[in-house]
Amino acid sequence: MSAAFELRGLTAAVPGEKRAIRLVEDVSLSVHAGETLAVVGESGSGKTVTFTSSLGLLPKPGRVIAGEALLEGVDLLKLRPEELRRTRGARIGMVFQDPLTGLNPVFRVSEQITEVLRAHLPISRSAARDRAVELLTRVQIPEAARRVDDYPHQFSGGMRQRVLTAMAIALGPRVLIADEPTTALDVTVQAQMLDLLGDLRDADGMAMVLITHDLGVVARQADRVAVMYAGRIVETGTVAEVFAAPRHPYTISLFRSIPDIEAPTGTRLTPIAGSPPDPARRPEGCAFAPRCFAVSDAAGCRSVRPLLAGVGHAASCHRQSMLETTA
Repeated sequence: MSAAFELRGLTAAVPGEKRAIRLVEDVSLSVHAGETLAVVGESGSGKTVTFTSSLGLLPKPGRVIAGEALLEGVDLLKLRPEELRRTRGARIGMVFQDPLTGLNPVFRVSEQITEVLRAHLPISRSAARDRAVELLTRVQIPEAARRVDDYPHQFSGGMRQRVLTAMAIALGPRVLIADEPTTALDVTVQAQMLDLLGDLRDADGMAMVLITHDLGVVARQADRVAVMYAGRIVETGTVAEVFAAPRHPYTISLFRSIPDIEAPTGTRLTPIAGSPPDPARRPEGCAFAPRCFAVSDAAGCRSVRPLLAGVGHAASCHRQSMLETTA
């Protein structure tokens, strides 16, 4: 079965003093209808840049310099600007991370949703407003008919996130990308938001990409996971595979840094030492080598960039076989 959305070797960069600085490099992943792919990693790992690049939304002077972004077989990167604008929203939607900046504070919610509908459909203003009420009802906003004419500041953070979701699904896209949809929400609202996204995926058979740094969200919501570090995919597989037996030291380190509620009192967390590299000064070999607990000069960790290797469950690590043996 072909993927609903697939990236092949996507590389995006910004100009540098001597050469282009690659923000994300050689990113390949796919998601199928009815499936949720989680893309996980620290802030700055390239998760959001990957998908804004694929949708033609990377701020200038950033640009895609290589690769393909295939939406049901059509390369978005080869579409003319007007064709790409028609495709965004209609066939692929994105819920952006910050609901405060994602909504215009000076326009009513009804105006912002109807603008999306009327930009793509031959629909009257009154019909578009009725549809806006239906969409708000679908994303479980109480008293949608009354709230539709409120301004964004009159909604809570969780409700604003639902409004953004309503806008993203307004035209029935086949793929929905949700960028950190639970950030800044309390635990109860997070659970409600995740349940809503799952219900929308199941009801419409959408493919969903969930961008997150929260492994708990991944475990709860996703079918497959791609772990990103320093602009590259370092591990990918089903959630069951990656959680049961992670193969990349970065993934292992992420799990070790999670608090364990069953651990004895006084148990210290195991943080990941150091910080991610500057995109303009990434190490010659493995980007994670300076922070890695398993780094080995004999294995070439500091001198040779490892390739993503494995069938199904894959990782880019020179010492993958050793980690599998000792896991």
